[in-house]
Amino acid sequence: MPTFAIGETDFLLDGAPFQVISGAMHYFRIHPGLWEDRLRTARQMGLNTIETYVPWNAHEPVRGEFSAEGDLDLGRFLDLVQAQGMHAIVRPGPYICAEWHNGGLPEWLIADPGIRVRSQDPRYLAEVERYLTRVYDIVRPRQIHRGGGVILVQIENEYGAYGSDKAYLRALTNLTRDAGIEVPLTTVDQPAGSMLDDGTLPDLHSTASFGSRAAERLAALRRHQQTGPLMCSEFWCGWFDSWGEPHHTTSAADSAAELETLLAAGASVNIYMVHGGTNFGYTAGANDKGVYRPIATSYDYDAPIAEDGTPTEKYWRFRDVIAAYAPVPEDLPAPRTPARVLEAPLVRAVALADAGLESWTRHETAPAATAFGSPRGYSRYAVAVPHGGALTVGEARDRAHVFLDGRPVGILDREAHDRVLTVPAAGELSILVEHLGGVNYGPRIGEAKGLIGPVRLDGEELHDWAVSPLELTADAVRAALAAHGTAVRPGVPVAGPVLLGGVFDADPSGDLHLDVSGWGSGAVWINGFALGRHSARGPQETLYVPAPVLRAGGNEILVLELRGAERPTVRFAEWPRLGPTEF
Repeated sequence: MPTFAIGETDFLLDGAPFQVISGAMHYFRIHPGLWEDRLRTARQMGLNTIETYVPWNAHEPVRGEFSAEGDLDLGRFLDLVQAQGMHAIVRPGPYICAEWHNGGLPEWLIADPGIRVRSQDPRYLAEVERYLTRVYDIVRPRQIHRGGGVILVQIENEYGAYGSDKAYLRALTNLTRDAGIEVPLTTVDQPAGSMLDDGTLPDLHSTASFGSRAAERLAALRRHQQTGPLMCSEFWCGWFDSWGEPHHTTSAADSAAELETLLAAGASVNIYMVHGGTNFGYTAGANDKGVYRPIATSYDYDAPIAEDGTPTEKYWRFRDVIAAYAPVPEDLPAPRTPARVLEAPLVRAVALADAGLESWTRHETAPAATAFGSPRGYSRYAVAVPHGGALTVGEARDRAHVFLDGRPVGILDREAHDRVLTVPAAGELSILVEHLGGVNYGPRIGEAKGLIGPVRLDGEELHDWAVSPLELTADAVRAALAAHGTAVRPGVPVAGPVLLGGVFDADPSGDLHLDVSGWGSGAVWINGFALGRHSARGPQETLYVPAPVLRAGGNEILVLELRGAERPTVRFAEWPRLGPTEF
């Protein structure tokens, strides 16, 4: 069987020097029906390896209920990588960052105040061992010396930016080896300050993460680690988008020049991302480095392979660079064609307040959403107010839509640091809270969502609250429309928050791009598949609809629209529109 090892200056494949030319591609951000297409396109660019994270919170959303099927079939993904003639790098965390909700840590784990995550806390390590054992059961038989394609496995993720608990890293390393993982183990950190030193152990191979000044950063990595192959295992060739910010792009020429520097130096590389994909459903994370910034639904990342699979200018420039250092396949990706332009009416609607989706419980004071089981999606709060006045909230996480007797009063937006608004009179106060991305980087990972009290009216705390989780799914929306929905009058605006439904015909052989320009905020499902959130804040103006989601004949579309719909129709655009690069 082939072997893979770390030599004095190079990685060694069957004893011969091997330059890893890899790209990051997350199976959980790509419809499984498109895995093979995206992997083939990556191979055609000249890659010999694919890297992926493993999101713990997706595989085990409920404690003890681990799934690796369907869109989470890691084994099938790794087998497809190998079938394309490429190797694989697996980064199972347990923390992954990845601009993914809570950095991949499960809600049930971080909601336990007795557990100290990313540490040698025995309770935390016990849960980690249970999770990693399941992942390594998938990875172990797929290691290269056992006939598979896996050549490297990473321990933790950029741990030097978080802590320096060597006992924790040792526990993860021992756990990994005890589980039968025999390929070389790596760590990754930024080559700045003490991060490289803090984030690794002597028997782990250090790699670096950066997107520019490659020669300088490789030199810093070499000062830290005197022998062994140099590797940038996160070569940032683009960046992610956040709601309310411009669409991020980077110069294809500049990125190609940096890649050239890496490969010319003999360094191995993992392009982050070669294909970003999509934050379907409620999976997007958030950054909070003093200001909370939720991540957008598109994870296009300005990558060489765009969100819809299109090879970009960066793709062709990277392919030309790689061709000077490694064999590049002769076959090329098929050209992409414009998507079908469609329009269809939304025919049924029900006000969210009338949909009957709540399961109310009573609390003396307003609790955080974790107290009543609503870490993702949305939550509802209701309380009687005896008079008008100044409503103040400790903090709204993340956008609180406030109503009095069903009429909108205002919005408390976390990003604007809103804490107060005026309630005009006595009545029934209802608050719908949008839970946007869970922080994926830094010390605020795992923070509570919902209303963070106290909630006061003119300085007096409000009591006797009714609260409910509202984690909307396609099944719940469909049932609500069937039970309570009424016909939408063509061309007549629909007030929000509202659930809407309709049907459209499509050709299932091609992707679609749902035009959400002019909409407010909410979420969309097609044929039960959660496309993700939309927001008028931008930057993206379309949601990506993978072709495998569609079917011949009638396709169901369900929409949550919080602002309301001035045009109760759905439109599909010819090309994706991810937004302006500057506002």
